Amino acid sequence: MSSPRVVSERTVVFLIGAVQFVNILDFVMVMPLGPDFAAGLGIPTSQVGNIGAAYTAAGCVAGVAGSYFLDRFDRRKALAVAMLGLVVATAAGGFATGLTSLLVARAMAGLFGGPATSLAMSIIADLIPPERRGRAMGAVMGAFSVASVLGIPMALKVAHWADWRMPFFAVAGLGLLLVAAAIFFLPPMRGHLERRQGPTVSVRDLFTRPDVLQSYSLTALLNVAGFVIIPNISGYVQRNLGYPREEIEIIYFVGGLVSFVTLRAAGKAVDALGSFRVGTVGSLLFIGTLYIAFLHLPAGVPLVAVFACFFLSNGVRNVSYSTLTSRVPEQAIRARFMSFQSAVQHLGAAAGASLSSKLLTDLPDGQLGGMNQVVLVSMALTLMAPALFFLVERRVLARDRVAATPLAPVPVVPGAPRS
Repeated sequence: MSSPRVVSERTVVFLIGAVQFVNILDFVMVMPLGPDFAAGLGIPTSQVGNIGAAYTAAGCVAGVAGSYFLDRFDRRKALAVAMLGLVVATAAGGFATGLTSLLVARAMAGLFGGPATSLAMSIIADLIPPERRGRAMGAVMGAFSVASVLGIPMALKVAHWADWRMPFFAVAGLGLLLVAAAIFFLPPMRGHLERRQGPTVSVRDLFTRPDVLQSYSLTALLNVAGFVIIPNISGYVQRNLGYPREEIEIIYFVGGLVSFVTLRAAGKAVDALGSFRVGTVGSLLFIGTLYIAFLHLPAGVPLVAVFACFFLSNGVRNVSYSTLTSRVPEQAIRARFMSFQSAVQHLGAAAGASLSSKLLTDLPDGQLGGMNQVVLVSMALTLMAPALFFLVERRVLARDRVAATPLAPVPVVPGAPRS
């Protein structure tokens, strides 16, 4: 029998980060490309949020389904299947001929992309000890920054040079290569199947435990607050602020570069200070950035710098909550927990994107109307985040203290019979 493959933590983080890069880019590039494919397919710009909602709603359904079975499989094989499905769905988006076909393709992508994220985060949580997990999560979530720094600007450039369909085909091809690399280099991931200890944790625990429910609530809150804004950044910047289309990728490049540098620092800060403190700082910074970017943009302030702060603050919040929620479940139910949390995440994102489409209108002069209401909703929800950070972290720390406390020895009475 061959010995199990030994892979360093750095290699695991790099491979999962690369897979996440494709997964994230597949999702985030659609929103900046919104004005392009809206023009190409004759779709109103105000409906771009619904296209994003199709992905997230399907991801929600897949997350609920995955919460019942994902922990029954080798995580590496399950990740490969999910990513291959995502590759096919992404390519299908490039063949869309109208709003309906694009919605179907994006829904297919969500059905596979959601479980892929859950499995990727489960692999990191399984292989990286808690004391270094914040740093690892920050590195993996740096895939979002790399997607912003390299992926989104390149997708916009390719769409400008060729056609809006080409970025979909390019991401699908890259995804196929990275799936093959992950299958080859990652070791089998069956520890959750072969080393079950203690009483069996039922699926019912995924819906009834207070720490789990609070984790879901935090996830939903942050995603509604974020995705009521994110799908509309490109349209708002171009139509309301008059930013040139050929320069829009600069915003994503600089914002992603700044967040890439700071995400690693945020991960280290979470390891040292805890998710509550770091997440609270990120939430307050997020609110301040929303106010400046959308409600009171000072004259002379570079738009690139403002949205760099937006990406930075959003990344700090995400590293904080991802690290914290990874500590909530036991290993035996981690993929199922992550899958249902992914469902909650996608449901929150879909709700935020759909809400923005309801609040926004296309004005006669081409601008997006209703952005003030959208921003106020996001700010109000973000104000609630620190309380949930505190509640979840308190429960996790209390449970860890109980687990670390050695059992007191049973006193032996002299002369008493020993069992």
